[in-house]
Amino acid sequence: MLEVLRLRAKATEAIRLFFHEHDFIEVETPALVPSPGLDVHLSAFEVRAPNGASVGWLATSPEYQMKRLLCAGAERIFQLCRSYRAEEHGRHHEREFTMLEWYRARAGSDDVIRDTEELVARVAVAVGSNDIDALSAPWERITVIEAFERHADEVVDADEEQLFFRTWAEQVQPKLGANRPVVVTEWPASMASLAKLNENGTADRFEAFYRGVELCNGFGELTDTREQRRRFAEDQADRRKAGLPVYPIDERFLDALELGMPDSGGNALGFDRLLMLLTGGDSIQSVMAFPTDTL
Repeated sequence: MLEVLRLRAKATEAIRLFFHEHDFIEVETPALVPSPGLDVHLSAFEVRAPNGASVGWLATSPEYQMKRLLCAGAERIFQLCRSYRAEEHGRHHEREFTMLEWYRARAGSDDVIRDTEELVARVAVAVGSNDIDALSAPWERITVIEAFERHADEVVDADEEQLFFRTWAEQVQPKLGANRPVVVTEWPASMASLAKLNENGTADRFEAFYRGVELCNGFGELTDTREQRRRFAEDQADRRKAGLPVYPIDERFLDALELGMPDSGGNALGFDRLLMLLTGGDSIQSVMAFPTDTL
């Protein structure tokens, strides 16, 4: 446990130094929020008062509140925080985990990808990883279609959602970044979430993979309030159709977008997964002082 604490301390020190050198401000946002995000693939922990009344949810990500800071004039912000996702447990998942999230105003996904390459290399040096050479920039970039063409029996259309995700999970992702990280770009528009769309109609979204593990998920951020509301309503409908809890829309986030958010790029990186990969571990539990099973 003490070795894990030292490892995490070295990594967080390197992360903070990196962002401070690049003129980012470290911020804090609440863990208890009025809406935990509407992604149909995420489940949140609801928090109730002693009288049974709902008082909110534990944040699955600090995204909404951090973007409100961008709307308020923040230029470059980052945060290392605890995030919570119910029904997630396995070698690469914990219900409570550490997220590193950052945003750049007047920037795009390319800028954030470069941040990611440099940051990961910096942390690798700080923790004495054996993968320093493999992690050097630039990382290869391929589109989702190219990933299917390389690694799957066929390219699956995103409209066939179940087949798309099954093929991705079974045939594509395990082969991504086998020797060096790879950044997968141009996701289907139906998976844009809070990302804007590219001129070719794909989502301005990227995910980085190393040794078959998803390391991060970033966007060229959507700033159109009307389109974001439409997507939220669609997400709510999808959750209702799937028999899942339907979380409320965060109206204050949309109000902030209405006031104006500059073109921005952002990324959410799994801190525990990063440490697992840098140390050659086979699970994120190996780099956590108190994984769930030890409580």
